[in-house]
Amino acid sequence: MVFLALALALAMAASGPKVAPLPIDLDPARVLPPPPRADGVQAKAELAELHAAEAARSPADEAVARRDGDTKNASIFAGVLGPRFDLDRLPETGLLMAMTRATEKATIDRGKSAFHRLRPYAVDPTLHSCKRNEDLYSSYPSGHTAMAYAMGEVLARLVPTRAAAILDRAAGYAQTRIVCGQHWRSDVSAGAVLGALVAERLMALPAFARQFSKARTELAAAGIR
Repeated sequence: MVFLALALALAMAASGPKVAPLPIDLDPARVLPPPPRADGVQAKAELAELHAAEAARSPADEAVARRDGDTKNASIFAGVLGPRFDLDRLPETGLLMAMTRATEKATIDRGKSAFHRLRPYAVDPTLHSCKRNEDLYSSYPSGHTAMAYAMGEVLARLVPTRAAAILDRAAGYAQTRIVCGQHWRSDVSAGAVLGALVAERLMALPAFARQFSKARTELAAAGIR
């Protein structure tokens, strides 16, 4: 029982506080192009890219991709922002990231439902993905990528001196979706666009801006500049 309680507490800490999505006016079906046709030239090129990525994937590459795939919170940026970027000790920043995540997740789910694209390994069973999702029609846009770019864009504004490194990390995290065979290239590209748009719309909301100011003060006090 003690072990279970500890595990639950750690899971809650990692995922951050539970908040509702903020009201942003962003319909993925209106801002993103539809995914490439399954029988088209681009889709075939993207499938070839996935086979090439699988052929080049080392056990170490797969381990990194699996770890990133299992980490769906702002801790993916700890390597860039340093050991002081511990959201258990940064409650204002943790709340800001939770607001970002909740809004991005609601937006990405709307997009996945609208586009209903098959995962690559459902189209070509010879692909060996690191993981197989229960919902095979959830490929476009990439949710992991959208999360990384939404949080990355907000963090880049919070700590502008590290903006380039933060966004490089978002791009690297997104690339693991290709390495792992989870997404088509166009899924990842669309996720990056949508994540950046989520961040932009959030920054225009007064409630988010107020929390952003608190997080910026907190990070500066923690020496994360």
